[in-house]
Parts: sequence; structure tokens; C-alpha cells
Amino acid sequence: MDAQGRGRADDIDPADQWVLNPNTGEYELRLGPSAPQSGVPAPRKPRPSEAAPPARGRTAAPGRPRPETPGRAVPPPRRRRGAPEEPLPGRRGRRPARKASKGRKVLLWTGGAMAFVLVAGAGAAYFYIEHLNGNIASVSDDGASTGGFEKDKAINILLIGTDKRTGKGNEDYGDAGSVGHADTTILLHVSKDRSNATALSIPRDLIVDVPDCPTTQEDGTQKIIPGTQQVRFNTSLGQDGRTPSCTMRTVTELTGVKPDNFMVADFNAVKTLTSAVGGVEVCVGKDLDDPDSHLKLSKGTHTIEGEQALAFVRTRHAVGFGGDLSRIGLQQQFLSALMRKLKSNDTLTSPSKMLDLAEAGTKALTVDSQLDSIGKLKDLGLELGKLNTENLTFTTIPVIDNPTEKVKATVVLNESTAPQVFDMIKNDVSFTAVKERKKKEAAAVAARLKGTKAPASEVRVRILNGGAVAGSAQETLSWLQNEEGVTKSENAGNAPASLAKTTLEYAPDQADQARRLADLMGLSGSAMKPGESVTNDQGLPAMTLTLGKDFEGAGVSLTAPTKAPEGVQKSTADKVECAK
Repeated sequence: MDAQGRGRADDIDPADQWVLNPNTGEYELRLGPSAPQSGVPAPRKPRPSEAAPPARGRTAAPGRPRPETPGRAVPPPRRRRGAPEEPLPGRRGRRPARKASKGRKVLLWTGGAMAFVLVAGAGAAYFYIEHLNGNIASVSDDGASTGGFEKDKAINILLIGTDKRTGKGNEDYGDAGSVGHADTTILLHVSKDRSNATALSIPRDLIVDVPDCPTTQEDGTQKIIPGTQQVRFNTSLGQDGRTPSCTMRTVTELTGVKPDNFMVADFNAVKTLTSAVGGVEVCVGKDLDDPDSHLKLSKGTHTIEGEQALAFVRTRHAVGFGGDLSRIGLQQQFLSALMRKLKSNDTLTSPSKMLDLAEAGTKALTVDSQLDSIGKLKDLGLELGKLNTENLTFTTIPVIDNPTEKVKATVVLNESTAPQVFDMIKNDVSFTAVKERKKKEAAAVAARLKGTKAPASEVRVRILNGGAVAGSAQETLSWLQNEEGVTKSENAGNAPASLAKTTLEYAPDQADQARRLADLMGLSGSAMKPGESVTNDQGLPAMTLTLGKDFEGAGVSLTAPTKAPEGVQKSTADKVECAK
């Protein structure tokens, strides 16, 4: 099958569209006759002295000399009847490709899409990579990030959509003079094992404290922009010259999660990206007519792109309660639709769409200084590409109306549920029911926590500080002895090594003591480590409790939440939902 045929078959890797030309030793992008030509220049034509090889699968006519093949001056050995023909040098035989799940090919947002393009054409696209590198705009993270994502850790990316009106056709939208506030903000958390992800929307009208922000100026000097208290979240960007690093610091202070990287998109990003993939399909449950956003859609399913897509993500008066929270739901629906379109065979098998997407993505995004090259974006995209969209959950920080306002215009944290949401992200807990992980955790809990519990007075334990705040071991000792009746406990000082998580090691015959202490301290089954006992100061066998960096104080439960709190709205990217 030729390159054009491969490009139109089902379940075909788009990388097959790049074909090595044996005459030139260079790769060519073979598109179908009806497909638009890519911006990649064609390889050089062979010199007149170089004859083209015969078409694959055809032999020279009897009596007619076979053209000499470049690189094959000596005739090949004869082959047995029925044996496959040896491939030409430089064109290895194709091994049957292991068929991958379409869902696992999804490449999140634009970083992943660019990664797919680059992987598909890496051997021949150096000049094109340099071109894309030139498209990328980056600004300093000013030390507000972790220093960049790592492949063997959970990933936290801050996605920021600004309301800056620069660009053709955008001056008619709302405040034409906007400095570019954080109009739409999503903290994207991808689990360490890449099995699931959470996209946490942060309302722009949420009242927060914006901290002081050390900011790199255009001339390279540093300026500290003073923080402000009890202001809208969207002022963390643009206001008083604040850069995305200020938004990053605000998110860290708000959630306790320190982002690895950030990506900033303006109005043009929505228009160009949706056009690059040929539009995305959305559903509305009623007729929508919003003169402010210029959106007019009839009830039903529509494919939108360009200006209409921008109007869709900006509308709020025509959906829900007409506020920012209603618009967030609409934006989450739109991003889910974009995810489905990015992973669809229609996009993945179209080199022209993938190249358009790379071009649009690199022009539309501003990234932090840790993501300032195609190579870095490619690495991030490949990590995000391991995710299945059915395990990508969209949710919003739980909020309530600001009780200090008579006319409700802003919101504040819902203190009964928001901390649990933040803890789930910090502890890498999925908002979706990832079956394998749930089974493993359930088995660990059942095996270690269920059973008889010894009286507190019979629990013997040595307490070590393995990364908690100084004084935590003594604080825990006092609490256990004076409030919980664990009198056979002692402070053993500092642990030989620092631990991220608190652990309790015990011998098999101490399991009932371990269950009692786990119950008192709120330890999970995974924190309990069957092992060996140690000898305490009285010469008796004792368990070892090592307080890790997750320890927050005596009496504070160490069990991370295992599911989202009741009432927290969430949706997954693989399901179609209609705006109402």
C-alpha cells in the first residue's frame, strides 16, 4: 500500500506518512492528492544520472534491463521461490506494529499535539523544528515553580487564559484595553503513574490573597510587586504589572500545590486551535443567544471553530445562572470536546492537521522558561499522551457566595469541602474510579487495618522525626501519653533518613497494637509497614513510628481522602454533555 493509501486507512500511525526516499536519503511527507500541502519543503530532486527505482511489487519487463538501484551496485543473491524480497538498503522491512489503544494516544492540549507531530517526522524535520522554536514565546517563572516537570513524578501544569484583546478581530470583545487578567485558570494535575488526571478550574471572581511577587522585568532586573489581600483571583495576572509567575504563587498559596510549569493562551489560541483541527463538536440543551459574547446557537449539536468557538467559551449570560461559574462549566465542556477531537482518528491520521496544530499551538501559547523549546514541549506532551481521557476529570474549586456582599459578585472558598479537594491533588488521589488502583488500596486496607485492636495502654512505640517540623516527635509523644493513654511510648529523636510519608513498622505479633495506633493517628493501610520490632529503653519489643513530611500535627489525621466530597461537581473528558 502506498503512502497515500496508508494515510486513509483506519488505525494507521501518522508516522507512516513520512517515507524515506532512497534516491536522496531524506524523508518525504506523502499526503493524499486532495489534502492541503504542508509548509515543509519537498526534498531535492534526483540528478539526471540517478534512475528512480521500480515501483514496489513490480518487476522489470522481460528483456528490458533493470535500472540500477543506488547503493546496490552488486546484484543481490537469488532468493528461493516464495521467499520475501529483501528490502533495499535504508528501507528496512516493516515489522507488524503493535496496535495501541486510541484512547491512550490522546495528546493533551497543544503540547501533546506538537509532540505527536515531532515524533512523526523527527528524522527529517530539523529545519521545521527550528521554525517552531522561533514561534514560542516564554517568560521567566521567577522561581515560583518547582523547576519544571519530571518524568517519574506527578505533574502539575497551570493553564491560564487571559482576556487580553490583542489580535485581529478581538478588539470588539468587552474591555478592549484589558491588561490581560487571569480570566480562565485551570490547575492540571496528572498522576505519577499517568493513569488519571484532574483539571481543577479556579473561578476568576474567587477572593484570595495575592502574595508579593519577585518579577523579572524586560531589562532583566528584578522588581518585587507588592501583594494585595482579599482581591479577585484574576488580578493575580496583569494587574500592577504582574506576570504569570504571580498567578503561580497565588495558586500555591491558595491550594498548597506548587505548579511545575505554566502555559498562557489568549483569545487567538481558541480560534486558531479549533480551526487547526477542523472544529470541535459541542452540544447545547436549549437555544442560546448571548449578544455580549456574540454567540447564537440553536438547541442540538454543532461543530464550532474560530470566532464561534471563542464566543462559546466566553458566553455566560445565556447559560446556567448567567455568572462566571456557569461559564466555567461551559469551558470544561468545550475542553472535553477538544480532547476527544485531538484523540480522534480524523486528527491523528492527518499530517496536515497535525502540522497546522503545531503551528497554531506554538504561536498561540506563552510558556514559562522551563518549557521554552519544542524538545521540552515534546517531552511534556509524551508524558501527557499516556493519559486516557475517561480518567481526566474536570472539576471546580468548591465555593460559596461572598457573605460580606449584599449584591453577590464574588465568591469565597467553601471551607467544608475545598481543603479536601486540595488534599486529594496534593496526595495524588484520583477523582475518577481507576479500578486497579482502587483494588490495590482496598486490599492493603483490608489486610492491615481490619482485626482486633489492642488497648492503648498496651501499645509500645518509639517515635522518630523523619522530616516533620522540628519538635513533632515530642509533640506526638505528649499527645499520645496525655490524651490517648499510650503511656508505653518514647521519643527516639531523629530518623536516619527523611521520608515523604509517615510510616509505622511493626512485627507480625504486634499487628493488634499497630491497628490501635493507626486508628488513633488516622494512618492508612499503606502507611503500615509489616516488618520487625525494635527494643525500647526498657528492653521490650516496640513498634517504630516515623513522622514524615506529610505530618501536620498531633491529632491531625494522616489518611488522605479517597473520593471527592459530596456535592463537588465533576465531569470526565470522554463524555458529551450539553450546555443548559
